[in-house]
Amino acid sequence: MVIQFGQLFNQMLPAIESKKTEFHLYGYTTVTEEDIWTFCVRKKWRKKDVDTMGMHEIANGILKISPAEFMTFTQIEEQRGSNWFSNLNREELQTLLTPHKSKDEV
Repeated sequence: MVIQFGQLFNQMLPAIESKKTEFHLYGYTTVTEEDIWTFCVRKKWRKKDVDTMGMHEIANGILKISPAEFMTFTQIEEQRGSNWFSNLNREELQTLLTPHKSKDEV
């Protein structure tokens, strides 16, 4: 039986909402249900066959997410996806990457 992630998301929504509420109590107020789901799909279940997992295992996995592991994942994903130099034009980037002589070398 192949379970679609969208269908599974809807079935696990009570557990996801519970985890979101917990994160909000800890001060992580920007966390959404979709963020938690993305964490589960990309990190927690990346190497697992979700089709063979029981619903209780999936719900338990969601409820056991710690704020530390979630925040570490989101920070790493943000660093992977961000282009630190995207706001620079070609000339600014060239200036930044050109070696400058120190005062001793002048």
